[in-house]
Amino acid sequence: MSTTSESYQRFKLKKVVDTLARKKGLHTELITLYIPSDRQISDVIGTLRTEYGTATNIKSKSTRKNVMDAIQTVIQRLKIIPKPPPNGLAVFAGAIPKGAPGSEKMEIYLIEPPEPVNVYIYQCASEFWLDPLRDMLSPKSSYGLISIDRSQSAWALLRGTNLKIVKTLKSGIMGKHRAGGQSQRRFERLIEQAAHEFLTKSSELTRELFEEISDLSGIIIGGPGFTKAVFAEKGYLTSPLKDKILAVLDTAYAGEEGIRALVEKSEEILRNQRLVKEKRLVQRFLSELARDTGRATYGEKQVREALDRGAVDTILVSEGIDYERATITCSSCGYSSEKTLEPDSISEFEDQLAEQQCPNCHNQSLGIEKAQDIIEEFNELAQETGSTLEIISPETEEGKQLLGAFRGFAAILRWAEQA
Repeated sequence: MSTTSESYQRFKLKKVVDTLARKKGLHTELITLYIPSDRQISDVIGTLRTEYGTATNIKSKSTRKNVMDAIQTVIQRLKIIPKPPPNGLAVFAGAIPKGAPGSEKMEIYLIEPPEPVNVYIYQCASEFWLDPLRDMLSPKSSYGLISIDRSQSAWALLRGTNLKIVKTLKSGIMGKHRAGGQSQRRFERLIEQAAHEFLTKSSELTRELFEEISDLSGIIIGGPGFTKAVFAEKGYLTSPLKDKILAVLDTAYAGEEGIRALVEKSEEILRNQRLVKEKRLVQRFLSELARDTGRATYGEKQVREALDRGAVDTILVSEGIDYERATITCSSCGYSSEKTLEPDSISEFEDQLAEQQCPNCHNQSLGIEKAQDIIEEFNELAQETGSTLEIISPETEEGKQLLGAFRGFAAILRWAEQA
């Protein structure tokens, strides 16, 4: 069995947060509960019983009933949990309106977060408090990238998969002077003075752009020639920023183009950054495909077939896809089939099924038994076959290519397969 990838855990959490963010109570009726791993479940239940007693004082009859029902629902669920998971537990419960007043339905969600819950929190409000989970989704560190030579410089921030150019600067320094004698020496002094002023201006911008970033984990400087080393080592950077320099690297270009080259050259340094990991995964797939090794396939149908054969090492699925995998069954004979649908088309497809005959028994008794997010389904298939599912963000160039050229599905295979 394979382990669940970090990218899939992040995808699942993001999906849950988005779902919970859409839930709204009529009044202050939705319960949010964060339980650290070292908190005794019996203590939590005791606190909830106290809150239940307090809720009896709520003036509004409907609000009082909904709050008390939500607390009781949470208590009953917690009773079957001997202790919190290693990272703690997040619980969300409440009466969610489904239309007109009186249509509320009690819903409860228990989430094992990917990072530790550090404090015990109980809150009753008109919406769930999701900030602690959103914080877990945020990249925990950022990296400053500087690409510089005598002609230009550029600054960028890399957070997770997001690479953002934040500033560019042109120096305006002229090229070499071909005259001789004193004129040449004077001209060279002017160029050196202009270069110094340009590096001074670049250092000021570096302080403005990077010094106040609390999660800045490191700075990587690159560019052609010696300017980058002079900038890094000759007193242009303040000590706090200089201490954050991870590497000074040679690149063929400076400026914006140099930033992208710097990301490529920094892969080993940034190996834990999601951008680099995704780039390597997609490039590995593209390399296998371009060399026609027989160890790459793409398309939903083709990846499924490779999974059925147990041939898949790594599945690459774009986070940008939005499909449901529907299971169609016949209530008369048990016939079953599957179909991939867009979520908005499921209702219309169900109406069409009601008018169709079952291909097995020819009765009009077809319906959708269940519909599952296709990424979740592929993760289950990966678990069953010992494969790894990686979710690829559409924010990167490689991610855009996966979503566009390969319709969001690709796989790197364990062995070569001939067409």
